[in-house]
Amino acid sequence: MDELIKALTAKVGIDAAVAEKAVGSILEFLKREAPPEPFGQLVAHIPGAEAAISANEGGGFSMMGGGLMALGSKLMGMGLGMGEIQSIARKLFKYGREKIGSDAMDQIIAGTPGLSQFT
Repeated sequence: MDELIKALTAKVGIDAAVAEKAVGSILEFLKREAPPEPFGQLVAHIPGAEAAISANEGGGFSMMGGGLMALGSKLMGMGLGMGEIQSIARKLFKYGREKIGSDAMDQIIAGTPGLSQFT
């Protein structure tokens, strides 16, 4: 996770704490929405992913109605703009492809409603 957070702070120009919280929120969203098998592979290959997910569970998705719109609202609530959110998502997906391969990452993206707009 540290490697990913460092890459995000350098590329997107956001604080490391915000980057970690944003990645945790995205992973927590994927835990609920993505196909379980490829998502499990992704989490297994990102040290610290489980802790980041746990830190973000119950983070207001149910109050916001769930889904991708709720994730976007949560990320914007962290002070992130749409361009920053897209950059974070793209970097996370690129990192995922490096860790679990394109086929598994593509299954996550294709199997999660609305996620393909961020690739």
